[in-house]
Amino acid sequence: MRGRKPKPTHLKLLLNNPGKRRLNKSEPKLAAALPEPPNHLNAEAKEEWARISHELYAVGLLSNIDRASLAAYCQCYGRWIQAERAIAAMAERDLLTSGLMIRTQKGNAIQNPLVGTANVAMSCMSRYATEFGMTPSARSRMSTEGTVPEFEDPADRYFA
Repeated sequence: MRGRKPKPTHLKLLLNNPGKRRLNKSEPKLAAALPEPPNHLNAEAKEEWARISHELYAVGLLSNIDRASLAAYCQCYGRWIQAERAIAAMAERDLLTSGLMIRTQKGNAIQNPLVGTANVAMSCMSRYATEFGMTPSARSRMSTEGTVPEFEDPADRYFA
């Protein structure tokens, strides 16, 4: 499929349907639910799950089917935190590059692989956060007014 991926109808409603295109009235509507976190999440990811899942559920943006996507977001968050902590620990011993560079066996200076890990995890986390409307720019495009009355959306009860 080419082009931008389509926005879910409930997000179009929150954004006031900026393109003024027809809304998909037959889009599946899932009941809001608070899924349990998967067991494989690391400790930091579980903390993030506990922090964010209740807020997403409260505004009707979380259902059981979103469990894997939210778990992926949380795991990316956990990896980012772990990599940043490891870099910070290395920075305490390396006053010159603050842990951002390391020396190879031949003495060449290269970027610390943990920096790449942190950057990839942060990028991945940002993509998932946007999907759930958890970034300032994603929220700035949302509105709680101007919903289309003939379309019943489960999130309406939270944004009325």
